[in-house]
Amino acid sequence: MAAGNPWPTELRLHKDRKALTVTFDSGERFDLAAEYLRVRSPSAEVQGHSPRERRIVSGKQNVQILEVHPIGNYAVRLVFDDMHSTGIFSWDYLFELGKNRDKYWRDYLNELAANKLPRAPVD
Repeated sequence: MAAGNPWPTELRLHKDRKALTVTFDSGERFDLAAEYLRVRSPSAEVQGHSPRERRIVSGKQNVQILEVHPIGNYAVRLVFDDMHSTGIFSWDYLFELGKNRDKYWRDYLNELAANKLPRAPVD
C-alpha cells in the first residue's frame, strides 16, 4: 500500500450479511452493501482483463456475504451466497469504493437501465 493511504482499522460484517462496514485510520467509515460489493467485484469475471471487457452484473439485489477471508495484510476475499468468491478486495479498493459509492452506484443503476437489466434476481 502506498504511503499516506488510509489503513483499515475495522471490518465488520453485519448480522444480516447484507453489508460490510469498513473503518479506516483516517476516521472515515463506509457501510458497503453486499450488492454493491458483488457488482463491483475486482475479479476478472466482473472486471474482465480490460475496461471494454467489464461485465454488468445484474440480479444481485438480495445477495449476501457468507465469509470474509483475510489475504495477507493487504486485502480480503469475500464469498457471496451466489458462490462468487474470486474477487480480492484490497484496502485501497475498499477505500475507493467507499469514497466513490454515490457515483459508482448511480453509474451502475444507469447501466442496468440502459441495458434493461434487473436489480432483483430473476426466477
